[in-house]
Amino acid sequence: MESTPAKVNFGKSLLVPSVQELAKQHLTNIPARYVRPEQDSPVISAGASVPVIDLQKLISGNSMDSELHKLHSACQQWGFLQIINHGVTPSLLEEFKREVVELFGLPMEEKKKLWQQEDSFEGFGN
Repeated sequence: MESTPAKVNFGKSLLVPSVQELAKQHLTNIPARYVRPEQDSPVISAGASVPVIDLQKLISGNSMDSELHKLHSACQQWGFLQIINHGVTPSLLEEFKREVVELFGLPMEEKKKLWQQEDSFEGFGN
């Protein structure tokens, strides 16, 4: 008898207008939800580079701990990172890029068919 994995509830997403829709409004001020308080502003020194995480090191026993530490730090301090040695082919990455450009080029009515639902993190828009 197979068991069905329990669905993990990550909470609800915050539904917000798309940036494209906001741009049509010719706003003179940035909506408050997109403004971060000054104390949260990251301080990036000149010459700083985006953290690079080597996926092969994350799965190998010898350097896993140090790479895991780098990953944790990158997530905490930067909020984004670059992954190398992931095994994804350049042709697949190019295809993905084409698909993303195509998605963003769709008319808004087509995008709304893929719109994110309130009870899900999946979908277009946020």
